Amino acid sequence: MGRLFECYLEGRVYSCKVCKLHLAKVNELVSKSFHCRHGKAYLFNEVVNIKTGPKEERILTTGHHTVADIYCNKCLHVVGWKYEEALEKSQKYKEGKFILERAKLTDGDSGS
Repeated sequence: MGRLFECYLEGRVYSCKVCKLHLAKVNELVSKSFHCRHGKAYLFNEVVNIKTGPKEERILTTGHHTVADIYCNKCLHVVGWKYEEALEKSQKYKEGKFILERAKLTDGDSGS
């Protein structure tokens, strides 16, 4: 088994609610206007400390997408998903971006 490397971010960050591992910087946030099964969800350009599951086709509220669940590297809880492909032209901007489910995050300063 390989060694687990954890990336710690500076400034204000969103962290895994279960284990507090840093997942994304606040300035990587694209939109807070998303929803998931558990309520609110946030769209990010970039996240860290995650494992990506297998790609699968899903029908979401905005159409048909190819997505992959993302898991916290430390505790392995599902924290959201990655948009791999959007079939509708108006949704192409999501490709390569990440959704983090708000109910699975904590936020604050990394120095605290």
